[in-house]
This record gives sequence, structure tokens and C-alpha cells, in this order.
Amino acid sequence: SFLILESFLFFKCMNTVSIRKATVADAQGILEIYAPHVVNSACTFESQVPTINEMEERIKKIIAVKPWLICTINEKVVGYVYASVYRERAAYQWNCECSVYTHTDYSGKGIGYQLYKVLFSILKKQGYRNMYAVISLPNEASVKLHERCGFEYFATYDNVGYKLGEWIKVGWWRLKLNEYDPEPAPPLLFSEVDFDSFRNLCKTAEAQVSKHLY
Repeated sequence: SFLILESFLFFKCMNTVSIRKATVADAQGILEIYAPHVVNSACTFESQVPTINEMEERIKKIIAVKPWLICTINEKVVGYVYASVYRERAAYQWNCECSVYTHTDYSGKGIGYQLYKVLFSILKKQGYRNMYAVISLPNEASVKLHERCGFEYFATYDNVGYKLGEWIKVGWWRLKLNEYDPEPAPPLLFSEVDFDSFRNLCKTAEAQVSKHLY
């Protein structure tokens, strides 16, 4: 029984889960997840795989304003989420779009869901009102994930993109983050938010991911 317990503890120690802010050093790991979607699917409308330098620039640009979070297992990037600008005009500044990607070897482990929980808490603290998810259809898994997170469907754009030899429609979902109070202050920059205050939420999310690994 001691050997069984020792083996279990060893295996458990071999799967260290971490949820943290992304850095430019994560660009390679992020690209390993993202590149197959660019080449083989329409879940992104991008058609050329970004270079490492391009991905590093994207990370730097986003984390200056909005969160980009990653999940690692034994320091390997297995999933990531981020928020991006909805529209450039000033009146749109209280809205953002979200993106989530999980490594195919770790699908079904709740990684995207747990990352989203942390992401949305940060965006709420920043003062955003609406979060939008744009999903290429059909994509049952993505629709289920976003609706589990509380998103509500409101529109479909038919034949809005062309990729991999076919016209593609996308659906729009919305998640309300804060009330629509009058005279709202501009959202805080991500750099102005104390990320350490979300450490307990990250630990809870890490524990939930760990549970699904065994």
C-alpha cells in the first residue's frame, strides 16, 4: 500500500498545473496550440500562421491593456485565453471580445472553462460591461462552453468568411459583466489591476483542472 501511495504522489507531482499571465516567452507554446487551427480549421479566420515575432508583438500589445492568461502543466502551455478590442471608436471602449484555445491533447479537461472564469473576473474588475464571443459555425463544443459560462446568443452573420473552400457563418454571443450605469469611468488597464488579488481564484481553477487529469 505504501508503494501505491508513493506512486500516486509521484504521478500527482508530475502534473503541476499553473494559471498565470502570459509573457512573450510563452509565444512558442501558444503558437503550437494556435497554428493547427489556422491551417486546418475555420475557428480562426486567419490564414497564415504568425511568426514567433508576430506572436510576441500580439502578446505585448494585448497585455498592456487587457488580460492574456495561460494554463501550463509541468510548464507546458496547454491552453490560453485573452480579451481583445471589440471596436476602435471611443464609445465602444467598455466592450471586448474573448478567445480561447486548448491543446488537443488536453481537450475535455475543463481548461478553457477555468481560464475563462479567471479572465471574466479580471475584466469585470477592470470595468468592462460586455464580453462578446464570435464562433464559426457549426462548433458545438465552443457553443456549449460559452453558454456554460453564461453567454447568450443574439445574432448570426451568414456567409461572412471564406476559408478552406467554403463560405462560413459566425454566431455572436454576449456576456454581461457589469451594470450599465450612467457616466462610466474608462476601463482600467490590465497593468493597473493587482493580479495577485486573483491568486486564490487561480488556485481554485488550477485545482479544478488537476482533478480532471487523474
